[in-house]
Amino acid sequence: MKRSGEYPSLADYALIGDCHSAALVSRQGSIDWCCLPRFDSDSCFGRLLDWDKGGYFQICPAGRFTARREYLEKSLVLVTTFRSAGGEARLIDFFAMRTGGRQRPRREIVRIVEGVRGTVRLNVKIVPRLDFGEVKPWIRAASSGTHLAVGSNAGLAIFGDVSLHPGKDHDLEGTLEVRADSRYHLGLQFVPPEETESTRLGEKAVAELDQHYEETQRWWRDWSAKIIYEDGRGVSIVRSALVLKSLCYAPTGAIVAAPTTSLPEQIGGERNWDYRFCWLRDSIFTVHALSNLGLQAEARGVRRFIQRSAAGNADELQVLYAVDGKRRVPEIDLDKLEGWRGSRPVRIGNGAAEQFQADMYGLVMELSWRWSERGERPDDNYWKFLAAIVEAAIGRCRLPDRGLWEVRSRPLHFVQSKVMCWVAIDGGIALAERYSLPAPIDRWRGERDALRKEIEKRGYDRKRGIFVRSYGSKDVDASLLLLPAVDFVAWNDERMVRTTDVIRKELSRSGLIMRYKAQDGLSGNEGVFVACTFWLAECLAHQRRRKEAYEVFDRACRCGNDLGLFAEEYLPRHREMLGNFPQGLTHLAHVSAALALKDIDKHPSPR
Repeated sequence: MKRSGEYPSLADYALIGDCHSAALVSRQGSIDWCCLPRFDSDSCFGRLLDWDKGGYFQICPAGRFTARREYLEKSLVLVTTFRSAGGEARLIDFFAMRTGGRQRPRREIVRIVEGVRGTVRLNVKIVPRLDFGEVKPWIRAASSGTHLAVGSNAGLAIFGDVSLHPGKDHDLEGTLEVRADSRYHLGLQFVPPEETESTRLGEKAVAELDQHYEETQRWWRDWSAKIIYEDGRGVSIVRSALVLKSLCYAPTGAIVAAPTTSLPEQIGGERNWDYRFCWLRDSIFTVHALSNLGLQAEARGVRRFIQRSAAGNADELQVLYAVDGKRRVPEIDLDKLEGWRGSRPVRIGNGAAEQFQADMYGLVMELSWRWSERGERPDDNYWKFLAAIVEAAIGRCRLPDRGLWEVRSRPLHFVQSKVMCWVAIDGGIALAERYSLPAPIDRWRGERDALRKEIEKRGYDRKRGIFVRSYGSKDVDASLLLLPAVDFVAWNDERMVRTTDVIRKELSRSGLIMRYKAQDGLSGNEGVFVACTFWLAECLAHQRRRKEAYEVFDRACRCGNDLGLFAEEYLPRHREMLGNFPQGLTHLAHVSAALALKDIDKHPSPR
């Protein structure tokens, strides 16, 4: 068993994906996490969560070496350059993209090795472990140099011009002597087990891998060309946009929160969750971020996904879904896996799907309002759905909920949740008035105004002049930084300025922001929440506090790795990433903060 301290840092990993699934590639050239054929499928390489049982696919030099890596410009094609005493070689990793791949994905990982100078000896080790490490597959040679790994409900076809032979334990091994200008290929495709007998790849498929390389670069470049933003200070905004795009599940429009499960918020603790699902909140935030960069197609996909998944019925709305819209995602502990650095339990599924989180009504309405600002009038059927969202918000806004942070302690009257119910009602009124849609507007206005009065009375500490975490509480919560973004209060309202300052003072750790300090029903502590730190930077920027905003923004940017990827959380004392990785919420908060700072630079305060 690998000692917990020997697991690579999360910062050592890079992301590749194809808008259907994803993989994490280590600095040592090892794919240590991959679920196929979807984000929420069982893992086929899962060493990230159990070093001995999880499986991996590694290509790296024998002996001592150093590694430098980068993404090819405006793409998700990863290039790792290995240097050893004998020379230098380059490893290119990507999921093969294709035009029209939304419904016909290749489900193919491509690994290309190129010699740069001298001679480098590389070892190849492919250790598939299906069903989260439970199944050692049957591996057999097929025609034309293809190997098949089959077990459980998955099959993998492994092919290329690299000579592979069976290892000691349901695996494949090979060795490469790579010289300058030499080039080798390995492809791995997901194949349903029932189709493995008819799978024929061979030499033609190998020859096509270079074409897939060119096509994949072109696909990402064409998508990136739509971004109306030029990178400036800090981590690349384009990189964050690419990560967010990679988390989109193309067939349905769903957007996963992260491609991983159970990466801990505290090493060795129980705060380990499966994020390979579509949260309405994260998806809608992501749509806002991408829309502000000129990327509109994703907004249409999410809007349709939400309506389909809720069956057009507001009463059936829930906070998260599987990527195909399935509602039931029961939370299960995988007791046989030790977890990253011994962080148990490893979980699949997420019990938050059964929670009541009142902000979901406002989120759906916020998406619809922003869509209308681009000239899209809701049709009659969609308006019925939205009107029902307003009624649901009115009917349930006085109930306690689990809040944006999905606490596992007793429900509370979270202020941010109440505000989002207000957003649902206010947005419904605005849409009805803009398009003369049928609605009981007078009643809705009365409910909206009464809810605002309640929030400003019970969710506000008059002594300190700040908004608070929940009714009657004296604590603050980083989610309060979102109140101006939905027009409940102006960014520069004195109440909001004071709230911002108290959050910065009371929730700061090494200049980064925690979500909250209150008990949440779980043991242990967690790291700082990087998205919240970007929220603070955005808030300060909108308050025209440029110097402070950049100080916070730069500090948050330093939580990313060398490739510009962010995890959910960060442990400042050890400079260690924590939580699921890469985390969509962090990347979209990064985009929003950067845009706010760009605006303040373009339109500086007259003072």
